Amino acid sequence: MALLIIGLVIFLGVHAFSMARAPRAALVARLGEGPYKGLYALASLIGIVLIAVGFGRYRASGYIEVWDPPVWTRHLALLLMWPAWVMVVAAYLPGRIKRTLKHPMLAGVKLWALAHLLANGDLGTILLFGSILAWAVLARISAKRRDEVRDHAGPVAAPAGARNDILAVAIGTAIFLAFLFRLHLWLIGVPVVPGLGA
Repeated sequence: MALLIIGLVIFLGVHAFSMARAPRAALVARLGEGPYKGLYALASLIGIVLIAVGFGRYRASGYIEVWDPPVWTRHLALLLMWPAWVMVVAAYLPGRIKRTLKHPMLAGVKLWALAHLLANGDLGTILLFGSILAWAVLARISAKRRDEVRDHAGPVAAPAGARNDILAVAIGTAIFLAFLFRLHLWLIGVPVVPGLGA
C-alpha cells in the first residue's frame, strides 16, 4: 500500500504541477522544453511503475474490503467502459465527439475511474481510482479555465467530418472488446467477467 501511495503522489503530483501554468512556464524557461518533457516523462514512468508494483503487492497480500458492490454495479461499470474507450480514442481523432466534449481524454479517464469504483469495494481500488478521478475532475476544471481564455482569442477550427467519429467509435469498441475478452486478464491478472477470456 505504501508503494501504491508513493506512486500516486509522484504520478498525480507531476500531472497536477502541469496545471499550475505559471510555475510550469517558469520551469520550462529555466530547463528548456526538451529537458522539462524528459523529466516529466521520467517522473510519470516512475509513478506508474510504483503504482503497478504497489497495487500488485497489495492484491497479493489480500484485498481490504470496504464495501461489497451489488452485482448491478459491475454490469453498469462494464457498460461505462465502452464509451470511456471511445472518448479516449476521440482525443486523438478530432471530430464532433472531441468538439462536443472538448477534452474527451479527461472525460474518458473520469468514466474509466468511476466504472472501477462502482465495480470494486476494496481499499486499494478506492484509493487508486478515487485519486485518479479526483485528479481528472481538477484537471477538467483547470482546462475549462484555459478554454475560456482561449475562446476570447478567436474562433477555433471547425471539427473534422464524421469519418473521425466513426473511427473513434470503431477503434474504441475494438479496444473495449480486446480488454473484455483478453487484455484485462493478461495485463491486470483479473478477468472482467469471471470465466471469460481464460
